Amino acid sequence: MKLQERIEILEKTGRYMLGETGAEDAAAWSAAQEQAYRQNNWFLPAFQQQAITALATRFLRKEALEKWAAHYHLDDNIQPRTVGIVMAGNIPLVGFHDFLAVFVSGHRQVCKLSSKDGVLLKHLVEQLIRLNPAVAERVQFAEQLKGCDAYIATGSDNSARYFDYYFGRYPSIIRKNRTSVALLSGEETAAELEALADDIMLYFGLGCRNVTQVYVPRGYDFVPLIDALRKYRFFFDHHKYRSNYDYQLAIYIMNNKFYMTNDCIVLVENPSPFSPIGSLHYQYYDDAATERSALQANEQIQAVTGAGALPFGQLQQPGLMDYADGVDVMQFLLRL
Repeated sequence: MKLQERIEILEKTGRYMLGETGAEDAAAWSAAQEQAYRQNNWFLPAFQQQAITALATRFLRKEALEKWAAHYHLDDNIQPRTVGIVMAGNIPLVGFHDFLAVFVSGHRQVCKLSSKDGVLLKHLVEQLIRLNPAVAERVQFAEQLKGCDAYIATGSDNSARYFDYYFGRYPSIIRKNRTSVALLSGEETAAELEALADDIMLYFGLGCRNVTQVYVPRGYDFVPLIDALRKYRFFFDHHKYRSNYDYQLAIYIMNNKFYMTNDCIVLVENPSPFSPIGSLHYQYYDDAATERSALQANEQIQAVTGAGALPFGQLQQPGLMDYADGVDVMQFLLRL
């Protein structure tokens, strides 16, 4: 398959994802999303749609793909290698960018899907094969990855040690735990705080681009932020989220820890950027510029939103050039 052919079928798949290719296709795609929710109840239909829309509109537009390919001077002369990809499953289609980079580059790939997200990408690859049977020679799925020329693996700090042991002698990208934070000035508008609420609460806060800690000036009034977060009070109807919230609240109460809550999330002062489900950590700062520089240099931080950083509400809408951990996957692939 030529590069332009790959781009064209990706663009058609993007329209399929948005329900623009007919009622029969829309029904099949809807059934796949229902199956994904049955497999993993964290994948609310609304959150699946959020991820699907972001991917289809920001990754799979023909103009965006062509611009991406042109940036790296991609052509049809690449010597195909086989890349093994270990995908996470914390949010819907979280491994799609890695899949897309390998596919567009012209390499072959073998994907190990997470048991938490084992439906959606497989369904989309079936759609690609329907558009062009040659895709079946380029994309495969496996439970074990062996004999690949290179590896891309995403997981926790603990799993990264195993990935390094098995894949470290090959060209590889190994990702560990990361999260995102917000830097607030105290002068945010109601609309900005509502957008920040999305950065915090979308996907139940499970993504590495979700804000799990906010930095605020001393004397900060938390009431407007707490009120903005109430838009997600429907989380209390989700038994898994409610169990996590109740558990964390009980721990804070038993330990006589000061906390604030709006009955859908607990805010507590904690230096760790990683907060458990149902909680949001906060810290005070004295100088915004100094704090921002420190956060942007922190290897545990995926992204910073707020004062002098990325706009609120944009963290879950990365573009094709926004690589996880700041590691240029396409450049890595072209060096194989």
